[in-house]
Amino acid sequence: MANQTGLELRSLVKSDGELELSLVELPVPTPEDDEVIVRVEATPINPSDLGLLLAAADANAATTSGDGTQTVVTAPIAPAALRALAGRIGKSMAVGNEGAGVVTSAGTSPRSQALLGKTVSILAGGMYAQFRKCKAADCLVLPAGTTAEDGASAFVNPLTALGMIETARMEGHKGLVHTAAASNLGQMLNRLCRADGIPLVNIVRSAEQVEILRDLGAEHVVNSAQSNFRGDLFAALEATGATLAFDAIGGGKLASQILSGMEAAAIASTKGYSGYGSSVHKQVYIYGGLDTGPTELTRGFGMAWGIGGWLLFNFLAKAGPEAVARLKARVAAEIKTTFASRYTRTISLMEALDPDTIAAYSRRATGEKFLINPNLAVE
Repeated sequence: MANQTGLELRSLVKSDGELELSLVELPVPTPEDDEVIVRVEATPINPSDLGLLLAAADANAATTSGDGTQTVVTAPIAPAALRALAGRIGKSMAVGNEGAGVVTSAGTSPRSQALLGKTVSILAGGMYAQFRKCKAADCLVLPAGTTAEDGASAFVNPLTALGMIETARMEGHKGLVHTAAASNLGQMLNRLCRADGIPLVNIVRSAEQVEILRDLGAEHVVNSAQSNFRGDLFAALEATGATLAFDAIGGGKLASQILSGMEAAAIASTKGYSGYGSSVHKQVYIYGGLDTGPTELTRGFGMAWGIGGWLLFNFLAKAGPEAVARLKARVAAEIKTTFASRYTRTISLMEALDPDTIAAYSRRATGEKFLINPNLAVE
């Protein structure tokens, strides 16, 4: 791979309040003994990627200059958002958490050499690039007959879904609640909970999303847009005994409503009375920010409760290497079934810089998931 170069998508926040997206051409590095070079053939645009890629800029106001691989996209960032981005101003940042491709070059170690020609998934950052260097130990070898597209989303959503269930087990909860539940992750969590016999309460925001989950066989689906939401939520919580929620919304009253519903369900199954509420611990973890407003809590759920943040990478560090290896092995074995992802559209790096395409993938619409193949033709 001597003298070979590859394109990489970069995101830059400028001090004048402007986002700049561009492609840079970089030499393909030489792998060290324990490293490999992966020719990236599929990498998803996850919600977690959009935060870094678009930096809270107004995607609908994006404009372009230049052409071909010299295209530059600019979009304005509101002053309030810019203040929160102070730590990355002036820093050109590579984007893309995960992806898959073929190992085209390897270091001298036996472990690295054994990966030559294999299709692997990696969680390495900087995946919106034609080539990516990573440790051989970080590669998840995909089963024979599995494509890069099949394995592109093998880490973030699958390990998040598995991490949610592992967290429930570690903390002694017997059922889960999940918000924004019709998402790609939510559908995956449904398949996983059904396979493992874990009660799951799905909270969605439209009748269409209810139907999506019903078609997947979900038993408990409640629509937060309906006037009877609180009653439906209580019934689902009472039926499942769920006392742990993972909230992708973040802002607003939903976390409080979930805690109150859990408390009401706990009291309904408890004899006697206490002014401090039930002794059943109820926990909400916020792991997303679809609503960036304040989280509003109305204290009507006793004294045995908690609310906090949950991040996949923190969970993996806490779980330890043996548990992580076990979870990864399950993902590889079920990559076409439990952990399958479906994509609306596959785009090139050049198409990722098209303003209309940016507006489409930045909507985060249910049922729309974009995949980048950095090695599609860019001319």
